[in-house]
Amino acid sequence: MSSRLAPGDPAPDFTLHDADDKPVSLSDYRGRRVIVYFYPAAGTPGCTKQACDFRDSLADLNDAGLAVLGVSPDKPAKLAKFRDAEGLTFPLLSDPDREVLTAWGAFGEKKMYGKTVTGVIRSTFVVGPEGAIEEAQYNVRATGHVAKLRKDLKV
Repeated sequence: MSSRLAPGDPAPDFTLHDADDKPVSLSDYRGRRVIVYFYPAAGTPGCTKQACDFRDSLADLNDAGLAVLGVSPDKPAKLAKFRDAEGLTFPLLSDPDREVLTAWGAFGEKKMYGKTVTGVIRSTFVVGPEGAIEEAQYNVRATGHVAKLRKDLKV
């Protein structure tokens, strides 16, 4: 079981490949605030709803100085198909080995339909310009999460 991050913790750096198989590093965003969200699988109903909510809120988030990065265990080709099908305009990153998911506490045991399973824990983080965690939210709901996050961040 991976340990959970809390506000004030340094955000674990990473370099992952995006939907175009190009490397993207968290350190590329140093000096900016960035939302890093982890989701189980591209193209599933909940993950599609969440990604589309981020897409639809992206202009307001960007205007407030926030970038958005989505991370899942999906391979870049699946991410590209998801991005193109849903018109997503922010980077989707591939973590097939689940190393980044684990480092951020977003992979481990969770309850699903009353059973304990091991998998991706839908989680959202806000990383400050200096690389520290400002917000750490685990077990978020796909529906309504972006609206709540916007309210919490006053965006």
